Amino acid sequence: MLHGNRGISAERTRERPRVLIMEDEFIVALDLCDMAEDLGFCVDGPFATLSEGVEAIAHHRPDAAILDVQLADGEVFPLADLLMRLGVPIIFHSGHADNGRLLARYPDARSAGKPCPAETLASHLVQATSRVI
Repeated sequence: MLHGNRGISAERTRERPRVLIMEDEFIVALDLCDMAEDLGFCVDGPFATLSEGVEAIAHHRPDAAILDVQLADGEVFPLADLLMRLGVPIIFHSGHADNGRLLARYPDARSAGKPCPAETLASHLVQATSRVI
């Protein structure tokens, strides 16, 4: 894990929607966490490996997920498949993926290439979780 839950109390986290962040680039991961927290989300992660992400959702079902496609231990697709089965909105954030293929496989997902303006990701996250905010 690159970064923890950032010291948020258990009571406070139950009040806020959760976002799972999967990102293996440290600076990008920190920026994503800051953006999500500024929007009022409880952040799970960031996690750099598929195994960390799978373990995280076993403990807490997120309300949305921001996923880099290429993680430290492989591609994120097994986790994305699991999140899709759970009905968790997915936002792909990757510089190594074909958006057309991603959206064909995950038609309800949103996709933003890297680099991406923070406002675009924030908009995707708010839209994806509008039912829980």
